[in-house]
Amino acid sequence: MGSRWYALIVDAIDPERLGRWWAEVLDHRVESVSPGEVVVGPAADGHPRLVFLRHDEAKHAKNRLHLDLRPDDLDAELERLVNMGARHVDVGQPDGAALIVLADPEGNEFCVIRPDR
Repeated sequence: MGSRWYALIVDAIDPERLGRWWAEVLDHRVESVSPGEVVVGPAADGHPRLVFLRHDEAKHAKNRLHLDLRPDDLDAELERLVNMGARHVDVGQPDGAALIVLADPEGNEFCVIRPDR
């Protein structure tokens, strides 16, 4: 018997704002909002979920875990994400890398993978 991935927990200063941001990025739905917690999941089966929990301290270092996104249209998706509040981040990736590193509105890094890779 093994385990199944149920959820990824994300600490957030403003869990509702960040949860709604990621729901829009991923075309997911907000499943629940309560004081200090927002749950986001895909419409189909609800798993895996992202759970945003209130944490009053700002992020101080590079993420130890992050999401990779793989869009069909890299340029359009980068423009959409930046317009939504993402920003480009340099974590030492080489020029021409197979990915672009961005950060969400609270500074959590994530990668956008080039579709031809």
